Amino acid sequence: MSDKTSYDVIIIGSGPAGITASIYTIRANLSTLIIAGTTPGGQLMITTDVDDYPGFPGGIQGPELMERMRKQAEMLGVKFINENVTKVNFKKKPFKLYIDNNEYESRAVIIATGASARWMGLESEKKLIGKGVSACATCDGMFFKNKDVVVIGGGDTALREALYLSRICKTITVVHRRNELRAQRVLQDKAFNTENIKFIWNSEIIEFIGKEKLESVKINNNKTNKTEEIKCSGAFVAIGHSPNTKFLKEGEHVKITKEFLNNQVKLDEHGYIVVKNIVKTSVEGVFAAGDVHDVRYKQAVTAAGAGCMAALEVSEYLEELKHKKLFN
Repeated sequence: MSDKTSYDVIIIGSGPAGITASIYTIRANLSTLIIAGTTPGGQLMITTDVDDYPGFPGGIQGPELMERMRKQAEMLGVKFINENVTKVNFKKKPFKLYIDNNEYESRAVIIATGASARWMGLESEKKLIGKGVSACATCDGMFFKNKDVVVIGGGDTALREALYLSRICKTITVVHRRNELRAQRVLQDKAFNTENIKFIWNSEIIEFIGKEKLESVKINNNKTNKTEEIKCSGAFVAIGHSPNTKFLKEGEHVKITKEFLNNQVKLDEHGYIVVKNIVKTSVEGVFAAGDVHDVRYKQAVTAAGAGCMAALEVSEYLEELKHKKLFN
């Protein structure tokens, strides 16, 4: 734990968005704390080869990229705590953030907690994540060039993954547990008219097979109860993401008043932070960056860009506060 408890800005989350934001805020001479979480580094910590982040010819391992980012921030003077924020109080300023019973306060906050891919929860899936099993086609698709892959899911995410992979892979088999898709019609039309995308309906993956790397998947038809094995080099789990915003939600029995609503970070129906002007939340002085509000792109480079923008907005916000005190 840090001895210091009061900062100009506290950043929640230590993926590309959070660390990039910290580099900008510390260089703006703002005391900066990152509450990094108990599993620091975000989604890149479970990504092996990263070939799409600029500046690394030949690629880089996800954990190494995050280690480099963190080292750069630490060398500039950013403080880190590897714990989870358990609750926040944005009702008055300075803002208060809590790690269990330990209280920290800041004049501005950047929420960069990201979103976690939803996994199926199979033991065989866990063993092969990063070894053929992925949750990001744009991150890992090139590793399966001209190979046969499977996409699991039937919503927008699944079809976007399949359509992206159709330009890279030999064949894409979409496995869906229902007999119709939930994705928007325009995506369905594109997928049905793409020659190397095919569909297996009313079926679910029951096992990912392979020792050192994925070799095939075993699927079960939930209508006939028949199982079959499909040979594939890659499997993309595309059943959605869950934003890491649980700590922002008050208890179920809190009295909902107008004042309460006006001092909470607004979330959409799926739990993502609602933003205006790219990174501003519904609470003045609280900003969001990365996958915690980005429901579309979900890339390390776009998260880093959002972190930069959030940090610049924090600098401007705190400068305006200073002028108000001087001239009011």
